[in-house]
Amino acid sequence: MITEALLLSAILFVIGTFGVLVRRNAIIIFLAIELQLNAVNVALVAFSNLHGIDGQIFVFFVMTVAAAEAAVGLAIIISIFRHYETVDVNNFNFLKW
Repeated sequence: MITEALLLSAILFVIGTFGVLVRRNAIIIFLAIELQLNAVNVALVAFSNLHGIDGQIFVFFVMTVAAAEAAVGLAIIISIFRHYETVDVNNFNFLKW
């Protein structure tokens, strides 16, 4: 059972990484990062079956960080959309010199 969960986790993480690297829409990139965090949660729960409940405790910490990241990330994306009227990451360059 652990191998299936780890395989699912690896597939989800690869899909999330592919989404971050290929897509240019900020919302899709944001969702791909959330998918990567969920893949880590699946792996932690799978390992908690072998090593005790510690993995499930770490899942709560990851979920807390993901919730904070969702609130701050969506606020930043909305602010960028209001200023530039697009969420395409190629169209804004405010972090460049």
